[in-house]
Amino acid sequence: MIAMKYYYAPMEGITGYLYRRAHHDFYPGIDRYYIPYVEPHEKRAFNSREKNDISPENNHGLNAVPQILTRDAEGFVRMSRFLVEQGGYTEINLNLGCPSGTVVSKGKGSGFLAFTDELNRFLEHIYTNAPCDISIKTRIGRLNEDEFPELLDIYNQYPVKELIIHPRTREDYYKYPVHPSAFQYAVDHAKAPLCYNGDLFHIENYEKRKSDFPTVDHWMIGRGLMINPQLVEMIQKGNAFDLSRFIAFHDRVYSDYEIAMPGSSHLLMKMKELWSYWMLSFPENKKLEKNLKKAKSKTEYEIAVKAIFNSYEA
Repeated sequence: MIAMKYYYAPMEGITGYLYRRAHHDFYPGIDRYYIPYVEPHEKRAFNSREKNDISPENNHGLNAVPQILTRDAEGFVRMSRFLVEQGGYTEINLNLGCPSGTVVSKGKGSGFLAFTDELNRFLEHIYTNAPCDISIKTRIGRLNEDEFPELLDIYNQYPVKELIIHPRTREDYYKYPVHPSAFQYAVDHAKAPLCYNGDLFHIENYEKRKSDFPTVDHWMIGRGLMINPQLVEMIQKGNAFDLSRFIAFHDRVYSDYEIAMPGSSHLLMKMKELWSYWMLSFPENKKLEKNLKKAKSKTEYEIAVKAIFNSYEA
């Protein structure tokens, strides 16, 4: 039997170290947490968020992998040396998948996929000079699926630690279905070990993709784990959703962010962002959802959340 591995995808502004640590404590079973991307900067040092996110102390006990977003090869090498020397990391992940408009407009993330000659030179430089293993998280092209064979030919030239593929183009964003045929092309032609990423929201989605790609044993989940933090455990063990554990997990996240974010406005903004995912695990109730979104104080927030929990129990 193939031993499956499950990774938690990096989600900028969401899966920071406080969230990762709480998730790890309440829902063990994730084989690797990918840290949301950092960018090399020549004119400034890391800000406090970046420092906290990559700090070894804040990732103690986790199998955490930092991710770098850049099209500056020397900047990648410089930052990878820092992460190895100061953080003890042995693997760095290159972000070639982010579809954000502000990122793509600078030719970074999935925007870099349009510049294949430059990308090839970039990869040659970092794989020659970086002091650690490098994995790649990629989409299948900038505009259309037909770009992927050329991209895979480029990746195949280098000792990619692992190729994590989200089988959408940048233009697909998250609005259009994934392209299983592109991932199958990678299964048939890639030299690096593969990991599948994309639309693994429920056990049924996962089982479908596992059936589609029976030789794949590494799976990266992002939004699915945000919607249901217990998803990997449910996949592995068939357990039912545990409301009491989710409530304790919520309370831990809420408490940790309350300490880190003095003042209620930022705290409530953060928690409402998390609930934009969590709410999908609860019975649809527009009134309760509206009350949560309207909450302007911690007291109003806590009352709204208690009502949501009670609706599940009912």
